[in-house]
Amino acid sequence: MQKIPLSKSFVNDEVKQAALRAIESGWYILAKECEAFEAELAKHTATKHAVLSSSLTAGMYLLHLAMGLCSGDEVIVPSHTAFAGIEPMIHCGAKPVFVDVDDTYCIDAEQLENAITPRTVGIMPVHLYGHPANLDRVFEIAKKRNLWVVEDCAQAQGAKYKGNTVGSMGVAGGFSFFPSKNLTVLGDGGCICTNDDKIADKIRMLRNHGRKEKYTHEMIGFNLRFNEVQAAVGRVALRHLDAFNQNRRKIAAYYNERLKGMVKTPPEMSWATAVYHMYVISIDRRDELSKYLKQNGIETGIHYPVPNHKQPAITKIFNNLPRLPKTEKLVDNILSLPIHGEMSLDEAKVVCDFIAKFYGK
Repeated sequence: MQKIPLSKSFVNDEVKQAALRAIESGWYILAKECEAFEAELAKHTATKHAVLSSSLTAGMYLLHLAMGLCSGDEVIVPSHTAFAGIEPMIHCGAKPVFVDVDDTYCIDAEQLENAITPRTVGIMPVHLYGHPANLDRVFEIAKKRNLWVVEDCAQAQGAKYKGNTVGSMGVAGGFSFFPSKNLTVLGDGGCICTNDDKIADKIRMLRNHGRKEKYTHEMIGFNLRFNEVQAAVGRVALRHLDAFNQNRRKIAAYYNERLKGMVKTPPEMSWATAVYHMYVISIDRRDELSKYLKQNGIETGIHYPVPNHKQPAITKIFNNLPRLPKTEKLVDNILSLPIHGEMSLDEAKVVCDFIAKFYGK
């Protein structure tokens, strides 16, 4: 039976040689490979700075600290996203204010104004599944109400909004290199991209025990540094990223054509260049289809089965959580199909053939 994975990390001889080069260099933390990777990431994202950290969660926590997020502040976020996206602000004492999503599964910008209170300091749109959020409306409201915008780009490395690379338009953008992501370093890792010199400098210090020089600590910091081996791997992967994203778009287009009329396929807005970190369909009999595909060697996923406003960790500490009807309905119907940068059309055909068979088409 042919096995088709939900996602797949990129590994070739060039990746292996890069890792070996870093190992043999004798430098393992925040040295030349990290410096080069940061410069290349900043260039690819069209920002002045890219600051690596041990994970995106860590990087976002440092970003929130650098921006002065504190207890009592409120940040508007979609509930339908990875839980890791809201943890950092809660560790700072801030409260996530959850809103519903639109048809792209991203934050519904039309709900933002009703969610703003005197405690609101910012908005964090998530470019979920690799599709950009509706940023024009987000920025219009943010400017009107004097709020900052931080882009969560964990699933959208290389995606574009009206020709602009995501992560380059807000105060900062956060990216994840987790093994399933469009750009991976074969382990945990992340970066914060920004055009703000002060924020970038502060994050660099905070990730490295609050210092610029080895034995002079200017602030109380952390050990949330990146390493040379993964930076070397990431540099190779970054050179392939655009081609892999194009392949994801080709696979998505094939899925769209083959699955039309059988399932609800993910929309792509005219102003978006999506990179399909996940290809998410919406269907009845979701669990039955998932089980059937698994029996035939096809891996699927649900991203995400429990909305954040209904997570036990959230309901224990926050009161008066909203009802979000669209989010609460969609989590029962969504299913992520296999997609990755090296996936073949033949594999996509197998997936579609089995879905058609399941529905008697």
